[in-house]
Amino acid sequence: MIFKLENPSVAAPLFDGCSDTCILSALQGVMGEIYADDLQHPTCAMAVMNVFVFLAGESNKELTAFKPASFNGDFAVFVPQNKDWENCIEIVYGEKCEKFSRYAIRKDPVFNTEKLNGFIAAIDNTVQLKLIDERLYHQCLQNDWSKDFVCNYPNYEKFAELGLGIVAVENGEIIAGSSSFSSYNGGIEIEIVTREDHRRRGLAAACGAKLILECKQRGLYPNWDAATRISVALAEKLGYHFSHEYTAYRINPYV
Repeated sequence: MIFKLENPSVAAPLFDGCSDTCILSALQGVMGEIYADDLQHPTCAMAVMNVFVFLAGESNKELTAFKPASFNGDFAVFVPQNKDWENCIEIVYGEKCEKFSRYAIRKDPVFNTEKLNGFIAAIDNTVQLKLIDERLYHQCLQNDWSKDFVCNYPNYEKFAELGLGIVAVENGEIIAGSSSFSSYNGGIEIEIVTREDHRRRGLAAACGAKLILECKQRGLYPNWDAATRISVALAEKLGYHFSHEYTAYRINPYV
């Protein structure tokens, strides 16, 4: 049987060496969920955050095939801890899984405040960078491209308590943003997107720079994990450093 852990920290040893802050969020009980094969002494565990599923411990087909009742997405992104878990995912999901790479970013950036402010100053004067307030929170949820800025927080009150975000607004519309995909004790995981028709205007760099500066003021660490090489390049532009490439699987459909 597979159990949801009421005390997620019991699974912490299984995730030893995993650097993704979505795992940390779930282990700390801040947000996300942990599932395992035993409530007190698990040998394998699954951390779930939005569409992301992280597998650790001894590879287990039952856990790999398990879909939490709370999961409401059409697809999932599985991140295996090692080759054994990769093999398990491929056996369980077969043609439904697509192997691809993601890119880890080191957690030792050197942020240059003057340079970050330069990215903010370089955008068009028709664009305003605004902290996500209650009105903008709900506006983010209205569009598929921007909903991940806030959707992992059940309401604005929880976002205001745990999250932090910046959006670029022009003519009353959100056209780009950088926000907390998730939160953990002492930091956030950055989500950064520009609406397709407003790319190549420096908005991603400006929003990212503004969010980093806001995090610095609040004593929060702005963690970055990249889905593409383009995201890696943007991270490096802002002061981060590339760490390594790692394997993930898109499971579609996830049923």
